[in-house]
This record gives sequence, structure tokens and C-alpha cells, in this order.
Amino acid sequence: MTEPVRRALLSVSDKTGLISFATRLVSLGIELISTGGTARALTEAGLPVIEVSSVTGFPEIMDGRVKTLHPAIHGGLLGVRANADHNAAISEHGISPIGLLVVNLYPFEATVARGASWEDTIENIDVGGPAMIRAAAKNHDDVTVIIDPDDYELVAGELASGGNVTTLKTRRNLAAKAFARTASYDAAISQWFGTQSGETFGSYFATGGRRLQGLRYGENPHQQGAFYATPGQSFGIAAARQIQGKELSYNNINDTDAALECLSEFGNSEGAACVIVKHANPCGVAVGHNAVDAYRKALACDPVSAFGGIIALSRPLDADTAGEITELFTEVIIAPYADEKAVEIVARKKNLRLLLLDGKPMSGTGLAVKSVGGGLLVQTRDAMSIDGMDLRVVTKRQPTPAELADLRFAFRVAKHVKSNAIVYAKDGATVGIGAGQMSRVDSARIAARKNEDVSREAGLAHPSIRGSVVASDAFFPFPDGLLQAAEAGATAVIQPGGSMKDADVIRAADEKGLAMVFTGIRHFRH
Repeated sequence: MTEPVRRALLSVSDKTGLISFATRLVSLGIELISTGGTARALTEAGLPVIEVSSVTGFPEIMDGRVKTLHPAIHGGLLGVRANADHNAAISEHGISPIGLLVVNLYPFEATVARGASWEDTIENIDVGGPAMIRAAAKNHDDVTVIIDPDDYELVAGELASGGNVTTLKTRRNLAAKAFARTASYDAAISQWFGTQSGETFGSYFATGGRRLQGLRYGENPHQQGAFYATPGQSFGIAAARQIQGKELSYNNINDTDAALECLSEFGNSEGAACVIVKHANPCGVAVGHNAVDAYRKALACDPVSAFGGIIALSRPLDADTAGEITELFTEVIIAPYADEKAVEIVARKKNLRLLLLDGKPMSGTGLAVKSVGGGLLVQTRDAMSIDGMDLRVVTKRQPTPAELADLRFAFRVAKHVKSNAIVYAKDGATVGIGAGQMSRVDSARIAARKNEDVSREAGLAHPSIRGSVVASDAFFPFPDGLLQAAEAGATAVIQPGGSMKDADVIRAADEKGLAMVFTGIRHFRH
């Protein structure tokens, strides 16, 4: 039977709720041991506390680097109460068992996030904390470990109702949480070291994160899911603040991430940009004079697919834009900010989720991780922008300035469309998108066919795709895809180049009077 908690060790960097929780422990007759700043906080609150140095008989040394790494502490945490040999050692060496450990770690991730110096970052690597957490979690049959202030109420309640004993279920759950925290902490440290040393892909790879929310289900109702924030990162969907609407689903989060990744391509452009995403693919992208202009142009590309989609804006959400967006069933709106009137308009659609970035970046750097059977695929993110590419005109005809501007726009979008990707664009807006096909020719055909349907519904005399430009995420292996685009009405092409049949493709472009630009960079997205 588990012994009641008689002694607790508290050592925390995050002192949220500390005094209230410690006061409840004292009221239950539990003795408090503490270190450094935590001990001072408890003393200033009038609570009785024993300094760790009094327990170990050894002062804190080396600027506090060594204080809890001592048998008097670890013996108190690791001693198995039902083991006679352990009890004999405890008695022989005068060790007092510790039944409750409350530790949260030095803020390493936050230190990295604020761009601290090498020396400051190193000093924020906790050593004693993880050692104690792991010791207590290993001995969870006898010790309760808390690494999160959110668990104070649960533990205090169980101690009060259980005669200073927590349930085995709670101790095991907290132990699992503790090991996950130290693993995530170590992952953040190892990745930082890899970045600093230039060894991004070492012999071992660690990753982890803090749970932001549990999800009702995953991609489908029969799957479980949760959403985690990567340690030390503060950008994108993980950094967004939800203003209103239903809880975000797995698919909402995935699609909103896709929208922000695409939108980030236009973060520095003049005017405003809008990206509409459905099933992780852009179905409309545009730049405009303001947010509502960009939204109208993006929506015109494929109003049918936009139904139930995600809308991302590069400029603050205003009342005019909010009014038009709410005329269409939309799952999520995400923007840098929103004015008061816009928030009021969106609030009329109680289920519509409104997310604000509050000035945080839409996208970031780092690693992209994908699970595969029995392992992980890890790569650097595709941060290559067309602004850094050496564009090369390979046809007899040069693109006009207007065509070149649209070619650059279309290639930015193609980077974020599932491969094989074909994107038609005109006047700073997509007019046709073909995504995720096994054949690039089929992607070109689908995009053109969808434009024909949209143009007919809009009452246009001719498909709006005529006079557009076209972008391909990878090279045309044969002239057929390019010829399909020319037939649809494209006048200029942008593609990576690099096919064994490049000469044939260039010849076909010249015969059709097309201008074609090679980027030398491929943007596969699977």
C-alpha cells in the first residue's frame, strides 16, 4: 500500500499557482523542501520551507548548477517503499523519503525563441530538474510527480480526499506526462545544438511538443488525434489565437496550415493577398488592392470548391471583407488582425472559426517531419522563393512584363499545390488549378475544364483562362502537358526545366508562340 505523502520537494521556474498549491500542502501537514528562487517565494509567502542544502548537508555550488544532484534527494525519490533493502539503505544513510515532486524546467525553449546568446542558452539547459523528474516518474508507485501547474488542483484534491495519497492511475498518468516532457525538452535541446553546429541530420533524431488541444477525432471519425506545438517555435497555426467559433478539427488545422504556408509567399507583396484552401490544396489565390478585392479575385477562380473552405488573408480582416466572406459557408478565417466591426459581423455565424495571428509570422523555418511505416522522413522546409531563383527565358519570345509578373505569381502558388501541380494565373489571380494527379497532362486538363465551368456560370463570353500564364511545379517530361496548356489559352509558361525532352518542349513552345521561363528549381509537394 502506498505511504501517505509526508514530504514534498518543490523547484519550479514557472511559479504560476505555486503559493496556493504549497499552502494546501502545508495545511495537509506535508513538509516542504525547496531550492533557490522557489524557496524564497515560499518563505516570502510565510510558508515553512526547508532548503535543499539543509537536506543534503552540502551548499548549492557552481552558480546553482549543482544543488539537487545528491543521494539524499535521489535516494528519497527512488527508494522503493516495499523493498527491504531500499528501506535499510534509507535508514542507514538517514534519507527521508520524498512522496511528491513538483518541478518545471528551466525555460530553454523560450530562451531560444527570444534569440538569446550561446552562453545564456547553455545556462538554461536544466540538468538537475530532468534527473529528479525521471527519478520520481520511474518510482511512480510511491512518488507523485508534477511538471505542469495545470495538475495542481487534481493532486491537491486527491491528497485531501485520500489521506495524503494519490491514486495509482493519477501517478501513472503524471509519470507518462513527465517522461514526455523531458523527452520533448531534450528534443528541443538536441535540435538547437544541431542547428548551431550545422549537423541538422545526426545519427539520432528527436522530436516532441506540447499539446495545445485534444481533438474529437483525427482525419476521420474512427481515428484519434491531438495538436501539439513544436518546442521553441511561435508561428503559423500553432501561434494563432481563436476568437470565436467551434473547436478546430484535425482537418481544419491541416488546411489552415496549408493556407498560411501559401499565403506566406505573398507576405511582403504590395497590397493584399488571399488564399482559399480546400482539402489542403489552394482553390483560389489572388493579390489585390485591399483584402476584399483579393478575396473576390481568389473566390472567382473556383467558387464551388471554396464552399466549406479555409480563407487566409495577409491583411487585417475589415468589415467589408468579413461581410462578403460570411455570405459563403466557410470553416475558418485567419488573418493578422481584425477590426471590431469585422469581429461583430463574423460573430453572427457562431460556428465560423476566426483566428488571428496577432502579428506573428505565417510560416517559419525548421524541419518537416512525416511518419512512414516504422520510421520518420525528415527534411528541411521548402523555403526557396522565386525571388532567389535565376530565371532563364529559353524560348524565342520573351515574356511581357505583365506575363512575367503573373508567371512569378503562378509559380509561388504551384509550390503549395499537391503534385502533379498545374496553375493558370492572370492579372495576379489564379484562374485554374489542377492538383494531385498522377499525370501532369491530366492536371492541365482538369484546371482548364474547371475554368470553363466557372466561366460559363459567371456568364463570360469566353473562358477567363484565355490569355493566362501557366506554372508547373516540376518539368514537363514531354510536350503534351505544355500543348494542353496552350490549347487552354495560356500564352506563357514557367517550369523548372531539366527534362531529357527539354529541347522538344522548347520547340513546341516556340511553335505555339509561347514564352517560357526555366527556374531550375522543383517544388514537389506530396
